[in-house]
Amino acid sequence: MYLGRIISAGKTEDGKPYVAYRVSSRSFPNRQVKVLEEEASIIPKEGFEKDIFKNTYIAYNCLKIVDDIAIISNGSHTDPIADKIALGMNIRDALAYSLITMDYEKDDYNTPRIAAVATKEEAYIGIVTDSKILVEKIADEEASFISTYEVNTPKSVKFQSETSEAACKFIFDEGDFAEFEHPVCSVAAIFDGKWTISGLNPE
Repeated sequence: MYLGRIISAGKTEDGKPYVAYRVSSRSFPNRQVKVLEEEASIIPKEGFEKDIFKNTYIAYNCLKIVDDIAIISNGSHTDPIADKIALGMNIRDALAYSLITMDYEKDDYNTPRIAAVATKEEAYIGIVTDSKILVEKIADEEASFISTYEVNTPKSVKFQSETSEAACKFIFDEGDFAEFEHPVCSVAAIFDGKWTISGLNPE
């Protein structure tokens, strides 16, 4: 089954707050994740830089840490969400405001924008499509995932990872995510006293 891009957030089976994101793509698979200390971006692989002229939605900041809060998304709405949170807006409103303002992607598929925000205490997940907007709090001690295709409503999942590196691998091709097709790269952050970010770029 092809779900497109996937976001998961909440608490791992070990009770650690996390956010994770997987790029899945049939049209633009030549991409990678670039991780810095408190943020990460999706960019074309070397030699495929011209792809951004074919589709402006394929390169973006996908993860940011702001004041011990992790923001993750499938597009350029990562930054507005982070900015609103940094200015003091609550998580639910920052997600809803940014999703409805940015709206779904105006590509050939009307691709939804998806996002999640997590603190050490709570997490929210959201989506905007061409027909709805939804922002939902994830139940305490649980985890959910959402995708651009097929799973447009948050779905519960058992997320089994103790480290950010393991979280990248898990959302890439393990557990419930193993059946979803065309994985390209992944990124994740786990809170264990502080947020730690890792990326996975398979050869």
